[in-house]
Amino acid sequence: MNDQQQDPIEWTAASRSGTISVRTTEQGLPLGISIEPAELKRDPQGLAAEVLRLCKQAANRAGMARRAELAAAGVPADMLALTGLPTAEDVARQEFAEEQEYETEPDSWLREV
Repeated sequence: MNDQQQDPIEWTAASRSGTISVRTTEQGLPLGISIEPAELKRDPQGLAAEVLRLCKQAANRAGMARRAELAAAGVPADMLALTGLPTAEDVARQEFAEEQEYETEPDSWLREV
């Protein structure tokens, strides 16, 4: 029996500008959040949505790494598919879609008249 306790694995993700970053567990639960002061002037809902998006991104990357780890250990592809862990293509597609949405989505559908 191994009595050494391993530190939990942490994952990180940062906004494109690098002004917001999160450190999470493998499941995407935040362990630390770094926000540059200028970002604190943003709409609170938008800022919270960005932090949540980054937590999900870190979790997806962790899942992709876990899948690669299992594949390297010899787990067959059909068994990997059953795990639900994302592939590198899944993660890339998701991150691209989120970036497109983040860049083009208006803060509100309402406009001044």
